[in-house]
Amino acid sequence: MTKLANPKRIAYRCGYKYQLAEDYVTRTRIRPIADAGTRFIRLTQSGELTVRADYAWDGPSGPTADTASAMRASLEHDAKYQLMRLGLIAGSWKATADKEYRDTLKEDGALGIRARLHYWALDLFGREATRPSAEPRVFYAP
Repeated sequence: MTKLANPKRIAYRCGYKYQLAEDYVTRTRIRPIADAGTRFIRLTQSGELTVRADYAWDGPSGPTADTASAMRASLEHDAKYQLMRLGLIAGSWKATADKEYRDTLKEDGALGIRARLHYWALDLFGREATRPSAEPRVFYAP
């Protein structure tokens, strides 16, 4: 067991609504120059994306409903953007991540107009979410 510097203090992040119950594996067109990952996300050079159980994410962003047809797309997209924020994959993969989000929405039954509107919003406003400054801040209590 790891000894904490201050056992009466916790460190936490805000902004998450969902937590993955099982590992999830998919293929992506994103091909990093080397395998990349965190404790919860792994992306191989061949494009295999694994998101591990207990990964937390906020679902679809913006003024939209968190429907079943948007959950898988939002999970994959959040993991890809997080790898960009952490500098583990290049920010130049943003367009690919956004297109795959749109495609996954449609694949999972979202209306075409919804998929196009989400894609449009990501194209216009998503760049900031790929920057290191967008990574959720750590808070401490008490």
